[in-house]
Amino acid sequence: MQQKLPETNLNLSSNPTVESSALDHSLASYDYELPNELIAQNPAFPRDSSRLLVVNSPSTGKNTEPLHYIFRDLPDLLRAGDLLVMNNTRVLSARLYGRKSTGAEVEVLLLEERQHNCWLALVKPGKRFKHGSKIIFEAKEVGEDAENLSKTFPMPSQLTATVLETDEATGGRLLQFDLPEEISLVQLLDVFGEVPLPPYITQTDAESEQYQTVYAKSPGAIAAPTAGLHFTPELLERLRQKGINQAFVTLHVGVGTFRPVEVEDVTTHKMHEEWIEVPAATVEQIRATQAAGGRVIAVGTTVVRSLEGAATSGELQPFCGKTDLFIYPGYKWRVVEGLITNFHLPRSSLLMLVSALIGRQRLLNIYQQAIASQYRFYSFGDAMLILPEADISDEYTEKPVLT
Repeated sequence: MQQKLPETNLNLSSNPTVESSALDHSLASYDYELPNELIAQNPAFPRDSSRLLVVNSPSTGKNTEPLHYIFRDLPDLLRAGDLLVMNNTRVLSARLYGRKSTGAEVEVLLLEERQHNCWLALVKPGKRFKHGSKIIFEAKEVGEDAENLSKTFPMPSQLTATVLETDEATGGRLLQFDLPEEISLVQLLDVFGEVPLPPYITQTDAESEQYQTVYAKSPGAIAAPTAGLHFTPELLERLRQKGINQAFVTLHVGVGTFRPVEVEDVTTHKMHEEWIEVPAATVEQIRATQAAGGRVIAVGTTVVRSLEGAATSGELQPFCGKTDLFIYPGYKWRVVEGLITNFHLPRSSLLMLVSALIGRQRLLNIYQQAIASQYRFYSFGDAMLILPEADISDEYTEKPVLT
């Protein structure tokens, strides 16, 4: 049910489709001020009780305001035959606390596995770690996890990692974990590590499972695809009953998600790579949806990067590998028609991606209305739904070839 809110006075700009490309490409143009109290520290409970700001018209954010719903209203806002594409990555317990042989405390954030049990990681304090340094980690007191794993293989009470080299691109370290060949570090992370929350979540009562989607399946991310956090099993079932279909991709969210763009000309920004998999079954679902006149709605910016990254040739194809696709205003859309997304940080590549969908100034106008209406921002915050009828940059849209 749509919520009624007091009217707010917006400083609405002219049509964003004729905005100066110079402004669209200027980093300073992606700034906005957010009161600290609107940075959500805890998730909504139940998940689908979060608020949902809806952009459903070409005039939304220009001379009319968005609509206000609750996330559980989603089935009433989509059509039978639409396809929701979701990211089924699962967040690793990638933050570990250890010590040097001297007893000095160390914090490690695992980024990605480069070789078997050899991980790229951010280490604090990093400057003190020379090549050959050792880090020792102790198992947490999580008896049930340890007991379940110990039925499969002997459970170590301690881990040791050796610093091999420095990674210039990230400032991180390559760590080789001393484990038997048949054991993977990933199997042990729930016993030795914890799920890392974003740095802007500083006071939370959230359980680690609340930072996972209910459909999380494929371990590998160090951050959640947060647009998916709003779904419950019951909501997914209601969507299915209404004929709104679901498909999945995998993108393992990396540290670049938290890093702001730092170059003033955003067109020169080098996007971080992330591992994606767009399976053949999902490609077939998308083709069938489009052929039947349905709409492809991405659940989150990670799904956008996955689908558009798998269509860079002009035709959507199954894909498994890394993408460094950077989407900003002027991008030619090939697959995605609508988007469910949270509210993003200033100067972030995610803010630029959403700007490519509906226009930068238009998006900033909508953000100001969300702030005035006390929406909660960032990972544990509320969501927005951008529908295809919101006039999603048709001049920049290039549909994939269907074969």
